Amino acid sequence: MDRGDNTQEPFVKRVTLPSGKSIEVLYFAEQAAAAAARAPQPEPAPVGAQLLHVCTECTSELVYPTDWQEAGAEHWEVELRCPNCEWRGGGVFHQTVVERFDDELDRGIDVLLSDYRALVSSNMEDEVERFAKALDVDAILPADF
Repeated sequence: MDRGDNTQEPFVKRVTLPSGKSIEVLYFAEQAAAAAARAPQPEPAPVGAQLLHVCTECTSELVYPTDWQEAGAEHWEVELRCPNCEWRGGGVFHQTVVERFDDELDRGIDVLLSDYRALVSSNMEDEVERFAKALDVDAILPADF
């Protein structure tokens, strides 16, 4: 039975992005074969050897992704930037390397949030102390509100 070009049965592939979000991609048989033929075949690299969060120029551990896209069944093309020395680079990396990078980014977010909360708390304590001292010496008047 000839289905014609527009009636192909798609197959669904679940893709997990470096951010941890999952999306479903619909592939059609002919399109999938053509895309696989066009997709760059990445050089296999030692999976455990790459630390994408470390700058290759200044060794800063603050490198972050500026763009990424799927580059095959188990690879991602990732563009990187170091805010310390302004190095930019990227490449095609295995899924496990990108997942480890995503874990490192999550760890960095946790550190930033922890520091932010500590700073907000410290600032609030200072404001409360100043307000209490102003109340003690009658430096706050009804006109201040």
